[in-house]
Amino acid sequence: QVHVEESGGGSVQPGGSLKLSCEGSGRIFGLGAMGWYRQAPGKERELVALIFSSLSSPKYGDFVRGRFTISRGSTENTMYLQMNSLKPEDTAVYYCYFRTLSNFDYWGQGIQVTVSS
Repeated sequence: QVHVEESGGGSVQPGGSLKLSCEGSGRIFGLGAMGWYRQAPGKERELVALIFSSLSSPKYGDFVRGRFTISRGSTENTMYLQMNSLKPEDTAVYYCYFRTLSNFDYWGQGIQVTVSS
């Protein structure tokens, strides 16, 4: 049984920073990729950042524009999302996920990020 959990969300003023963490407990066989998506009210879920087990360069959503950095943790199923220069339009529920090589996804419950003055 795999359980995925995000942490580190909250409220921040525009221009501020947050660091999200994600941990997947349990063994994920054949991990292919891990990453973050987000969903704002009334909008579709969109890719924020993605890294691959092949160690190729991370992939980011177009809106990131150098503001966010995805990184691996010290354990196999841990990752982080450092978010800088946050904007009100970054307000959303952020989800982390792990994808196996057979394209099976494990999702977290999501965590709220609110950017507001």
